[in-house]
Amino acid sequence: MLERYKTVRQQASAEIVIKKSRFIGYAKPVESEEEAIAFINEIKQLHKQATHNCSAYLIGERDQFQKASDDGEPSGTAGKPILEVIKHKDLKNVAVVVTRYFGGIMLGAGGLVRAYTDGAVAGIEAADEIVKVLHREVLVDVDYTWYGKLENELHGKGTRVGGTDFTDRVIVHCLPEAAEAEAFIAWITDLTQGQAVISEGDIKYYIEGE
Repeated sequence: MLERYKTVRQQASAEIVIKKSRFIGYAKPVESEEEAIAFINEIKQLHKQATHNCSAYLIGERDQFQKASDDGEPSGTAGKPILEVIKHKDLKNVAVVVTRYFGGIMLGAGGLVRAYTDGAVAGIEAADEIVKVLHREVLVDVDYTWYGKLENELHGKGTRVGGTDFTDRVIVHCLPEAAEAEAFIAWITDLTQGQAVISEGDIKYYIEGE
C-alpha cells in the first residue's frame, strides 16, 4: 500500500460557462473501476439531455486503471484533457465527469481542450484536494503510573491517538504513520523502560493534518 497519496475529499461539482456552453465538472473519490463507472453512469443519467458527458478516471497504486471518454466530442478533445488534469495534479483514485450543454457557438478543437480542462479543474477544486497518509495502529498498554508521562510525550511528539481504554491498566491506541511504526515502537519501549506491553493493530488511511 502507498504510504501517502493525493485524492479528493468528497463528491462535488462546479459550473463554468464558455461562449454560452455550460460545462459542469464533477469529481468523486473512488476505490475501484466499478465504482468509477457507476459514478459516470449516474451523472449521465442525471444529465440525459446534455450534449456530452465526458469523463476520465485514474485508480490504483501504480495508476493501473485509467480510462478516458470523449462521449461524442472530437477525438482527444475531452476525455484525454480531463485525464491529464488528474495526472497533472498527481491525484489517485478519482473519477471526473464534465457535462456539456451546447450553447450554439463552436469552440474548435483547441477551445474544447481548454474548456474540458477548465471544467475538470473546477470540479476537482470543488471536491477539495487532500492527502491520505497510511497509519499503523499501535496499542500501548501501560500501568497508570506511566499514563501521565506517556500522554505528555505523545502530545509533544504530535502523535495521532485514536482513543484510550481505562480498565485495570491504560491502553492507548496510537496511530503513527505506517512508515514510522517500527521507530515509534522502539521509542515507546525506551520511554517506558520496557514496561509497556505493545501490540500492532490494523493499518488505515487518515487525512493529513486532520
